Amino acid sequence: MKTMTAAVLGLALALAAGPAVALTYEIDTVHSEVGFKVRHMMAGKTSGRFTKFSGTIEYDAKDPSKWSTKAVIDASSVDTANEKRDGHLKGEDFFDVVKFPTLEFVSTGVKGWKNGKGKLMGKLTMHGVSKDVVLDLESNPEADAMGGERTGFSARTKIDRREFGVVWNKTLDKGGIAVGNDVEISLEIEAVVKKEK
Repeated sequence: MKTMTAAVLGLALALAAGPAVALTYEIDTVHSEVGFKVRHMMAGKTSGRFTKFSGTIEYDAKDPSKWSTKAVIDASSVDTANEKRDGHLKGEDFFDVVKFPTLEFVSTGVKGWKNGKGKLMGKLTMHGVSKDVVLDLESNPEADAMGGERTGFSARTKIDRREFGVVWNKTLDKGGIAVGNDVEISLEIEAVVKKEK
């Protein structure tokens, strides 16, 4: 009888507690980076980044099925450390920031999560075109510091910019093209639990 009573109490407490709920984190833009690399003149790769972005992450460390994220990037914040080149990137040949002011990413799920690594599935919208993308995702240790509970992720992927309608290029005199079509994207994200207002 005592064993049955204890079991019933345990079940009642478990039901009262309910399932674990993913916490909402806000991306800490001061300690995060959205970067990219693209081949230039066939000779090397040029790096750039976006300096203005925001986003949220729904995260439960024990259950990847509950993870989701949405991020918005200000296209006009592109920075390659060259003002003339940045101006060209903002224009109609590339991002066309007047017509398409933002890039957006919305996750659709996580697959193959094991030992802190897996695949993040989602939709990337750039230049008015939405495409499915897959990122190699890796989690970083959690921490409780700097005024809040924090978590972090690193992510990598590669896209063909032509699939998003960004097709401008020039053929070089000795062959090849001025700007590579493949764009390597790298994310270093640090996020802090969103505080109730």
